[in-house]
Amino acid sequence: QVQLVESGGGLVQTGGSLGLTCVASGVISTIDSLSWYRQAPGNQRELVASIAHGGTTDYADSVKGRFTISRDNAKNTVYLQMNNLKPEDTAVYYCRLRLDPLYTLGRLYYWGQGTQVTVSS
Repeated sequence: QVQLVESGGGLVQTGGSLGLTCVASGVISTIDSLSWYRQAPGNQRELVASIAHGGTTDYADSVKGRFTISRDNAKNTVYLQMNNLKPEDTAVYYCRLRLDPLYTLGRLYYWGQGTQVTVSS
């Protein structure tokens, strides 16, 4: 059983910064990628950023240049540094883990419980 626990959300003013952390624990074979998603009220969940095991990153256009994703493979942890936050960044942010299918039988994807980020104007 894999568990993901996010932390670091909160309330910040426009232009401020927040850092999110997601720690994976449990029986983990090999983590392929770690990602951050977000979901605002009335909207679908969308990909914010992802990072592969080797460090390759991908970002949504809306956050490029403002957000930075990083990971510590030894600690099974992924981070999201968010700078120059805007009201439209307000959402619940979720961490997602994808296990490497070459080393995993069964379920590949796991989600955290989410952490609220609110940016006031």
